[in-house]
Amino acid sequence: MTVMTQERARFKPGAAWLTGLKQSLAVTTLLNRRLLFSGSMLVLVIGFGVLGPIVLGRDNPMKTVGGLYDPPSEKIWLGTDNFGRDVFTQLMHGTRTSLVIGAIAGMEAILIGLLIGTMAGYIGGVVEEVLMALTNVVITIPSIVILILLSIAISTRSIFAMGLIIGLTSWPWTARAVRAQTSSLRTREHVDIARLSGAGTLSLVIWEILPYMLSYVVMAFVLQLNTGILQEAALSMLGLGPSNTISLGQMLNWALLWESVRTGAWWGFAPPALFLTLIAFSLLLLQASVDEILNPRLRKA
Repeated sequence: MTVMTQERARFKPGAAWLTGLKQSLAVTTLLNRRLLFSGSMLVLVIGFGVLGPIVLGRDNPMKTVGGLYDPPSEKIWLGTDNFGRDVFTQLMHGTRTSLVIGAIAGMEAILIGLLIGTMAGYIGGVVEEVLMALTNVVITIPSIVILILLSIAISTRSIFAMGLIIGLTSWPWTARAVRAQTSSLRTREHVDIARLSGAGTLSLVIWEILPYMLSYVVMAFVLQLNTGILQEAALSMLGLGPSNTISLGQMLNWALLWESVRTGAWWGFAPPALFLTLIAFSLLLLQASVDEILNPRLRKA
């Protein structure tokens, strides 16, 4: 057996990274109370939006159950909206819609950012210059302008379409960060060893570069999910949200149009605003907690 063959047999793609990650998770997860708190809060929100309508049997948020802004009561826990529909039922369905749109936008933004950033950082040269020039152009254009124009251009704004539109404007910052990390990782020793052992370009990227960026990818997805939810709320408040469905942003839009604030019907605007704040807070706290676990410089003794 030659020296190169022995080295290749000893070398396992991503083994050192995987061992270090397991040790980090085993030590810090039990100590990080913020992670448990933010994760529990996020699970409760997801359970409320996904399982709530099924468990409580409230599968029709468009059903009229009262009059204009009826106050909360024993039968109608959060009162009714401007069309006499149950606000509590709408809150469950709206939370689910906002989470789905945010998840679609976050996954799309991460995939595009990883693809462009990895290609630019690993290939380099003219390819890197062209891809980074495209990224810089997209960054300079205000995302809300692109979102408004795209939302107006399409005829039917479904949940899936809204997620794709938001994701198309959210990838540049991820691409820039991934490009910088890929440029640094491609010159590391473990990548040179894998290259000398006969690994191809695709194998190098998948097994020797992407695993070392997993911590950033996880944190970036959490931030992209939060951004997607808030951008959907902003579009919906402008009347450009998803069609024929309920979202937290649309609930706020109806509350503004029908002047629930002026009339004192707090149940029309407070619940969706509170849930948007709760979701954003839990996601940002989760991102900070994950960063503390995966970043050795931020770990507590």
